[in-house]
Amino acid sequence: MLTAKISSQIVPVVLLVGAVVSVAALAARVGSFHLPGNNEGYSPEQPIAFSHRLHAGELLIDCLYCHSGAETSRHAGIPAASVCMNCHKFITAAWGAVRAEDDLAAEEGRKPERIVSPELQTLYTALALDETMKRDPERQTDPLEWVKVHNLPDFVFFDHRPHVNAGVSCQRCHGPV
Repeated sequence: MLTAKISSQIVPVVLLVGAVVSVAALAARVGSFHLPGNNEGYSPEQPIAFSHRLHAGELLIDCLYCHSGAETSRHAGIPAASVCMNCHKFITAAWGAVRAEDDLAAEEGRKPERIVSPELQTLYTALALDETMKRDPERQTDPLEWVKVHNLPDFVFFDHRPHVNAGVSCQRCHGPV
């Protein structure tokens, strides 16, 4: 009789705890899904503080210049450092910093020094480039470790190709990049 009374009190408590744990686990799992728009603004720390606002926005570089894989493969992909070097072999710092060095050099009557921003120095170091932008055989290349931003669940199959080929803008899904 006492056992039946204790059992009748324990069973609802165990069921309630089980239900709460199940709902919490389900909420955590569903909360990790990346549906269109729910990861806008997510910007983990990256090895280089790359600015889509500057490159695609102000400089109007087409997304497909860097992410050419979006046209030809399932994933848009992260561009190889060699794509960055197409421009950054010549552009080594922000225009304001270069201009300030030019002005200072003119005042001091000397040749301007080459200015390299810290972000681009990270790129050059990863590629083992020396001050003359030549590969330093004494150093080893070290690929940049980018943090994935758009991470879909395993059961989702997404292919950029049909969207790009249909003329859907990158901004439609990825926000103002």
